[in-house]
Amino acid sequence: MSNHQTAAIEWRDGVIPVSTQFDDPYFSIGSGLEETRHVFLAGNDLPARLKAGFHVAELGFGTGLNMLALALLAPADMPLKFTSFEAFPMNVTDVKTALNAFPEAAAIAEPFLTAWAQGLRRFRVANIEVEVIVGDARETLAQWSGKADAWFLDGFSPAKNPELWNADLMAEVGAHTADKGTFATYTAAGHVRKSLADAGFEVERVQGFGRKRHMSRGTYLGRSS
Repeated sequence: MSNHQTAAIEWRDGVIPVSTQFDDPYFSIGSGLEETRHVFLAGNDLPARLKAGFHVAELGFGTGLNMLALALLAPADMPLKFTSFEAFPMNVTDVKTALNAFPEAAAIAEPFLTAWAQGLRRFRVANIEVEVIVGDARETLAQWSGKADAWFLDGFSPAKNPELWNADLMAEVGAHTADKGTFATYTAAGHVRKSLADAGFEVERVQGFGRKRHMSRGTYLGRSS
């Protein structure tokens, strides 16, 4: 773990963590959990598609809020997998402070926080087997042997963190998606949608959350070439 940088955080109004690397907040205060539910859960038709062994993958673990939102939604007797790729993991104190803004998520976060404080990147939350793969996703995703049934594409904004949205990485997302698997993301940037279409997804622009007019979602149909 010592070979990896941790996230550099500043706090806006004492409650919103902002990445100083990317000058971008991790979430919107008061609506972060609702935005996760709209964009990543409903955007991937969850919980309707969930079944035993369903595998969610994510670019950008951040505070773990998306993982906790999935745990809150999933049936208690249904084992699931969650793999997230994160270049700059937050320290446990910052994660705990951030999650205080979302009592519903914080209420189930203790197993995650305990593991995180111990430096563990594999742990269980409720019925979800979680693995956080630390490093540059442009390298680590290519080495991953898994395939996701659903992707949460939650990196910092394409304008601030273009490396996490480039065409080569979106191609790797496609290559690591199960047949008829899906993605959802808060951004509707044209170049991101084009890269995901080139990666084999049927992409659609749909209603965004709150003041964000649009978001993107799609289904993996395979690359034509």
